[in-house]
Amino acid sequence: MASLPNSRTEPDGSAVIRVLGYNIRSMRDDTTALARVITACAPDLVLVQEAPRFFRWRKKLARLAAASGQVVLTGGATAAGPAILCSLRATVERTEDVLLPLTPGLHRRGFATAVVRFGGARLGVLSCHLSLQQDERYEQAGMLLDRVAGLGAEHAVAGGDLNERPGGRSFRRLAEGLRDCRATAPWGGEYTSTPTDPHQRIDAIFATKGIEVLGCGVPLGHPGVTEADLRAATDHLPVLAALRIPAA
Repeated sequence: MASLPNSRTEPDGSAVIRVLGYNIRSMRDDTTALARVITACAPDLVLVQEAPRFFRWRKKLARLAAASGQVVLTGGATAAGPAILCSLRATVERTEDVLLPLTPGLHRRGFATAVVRFGGARLGVLSCHLSLQQDERYEQAGMLLDRVAGLGAEHAVAGGDLNERPGGRSFRRLAEGLRDCRATAPWGGEYTSTPTDPHQRIDAIFATKGIEVLGCGVPLGHPGVTEADLRAATDHLPVLAALRIPAA
């Protein structure tokens, strides 16, 4: 498997970055294995789903960030689960956690969002975990597109656990408004669920059209990422993308 490009800032001010999407199941599994996987992927941004939301959740998320060479940017319980971690390479412009309308009887959902800079490149960022219920999920996909458009950044990346395969109408709605990074530049593995029996792609990273996708997929065989750690870390496989963000 060809290697993904390393993060770097180009002479023209553009930036090559790595973005990792990962459902971490509230850190209920092997957090040491989880930190090893994140560290080996060397991401500039981590779009987290199912971050801890209850007792001492901030401390737990900060501990994971520190163990994997990241800092907590935003999200967690304040976004009903989604969170964003980032490397010290990122300059943070602003953050906002958004709670979505609550459907009685269903789990509360939200978005963790931020605007960051890498060198001369400016980027909107959104982490999501969409509903298990089909109609609500479709509405949330529309809200995601609206929120990305409202970040005020020409270039943006969004990702997370969609609870739906690429053929589903919510996934298609997102792929029509944004670029599905895996479909644009396949790299690594395809399926994200489950680690012990990968058979479906329900986690994805999307980018606006001005961003160059250099590769995207599950980092199977990536240096430092072992099958044992992937199985022990959580109940999803991560998605890793390398992107080139034009200078602002």
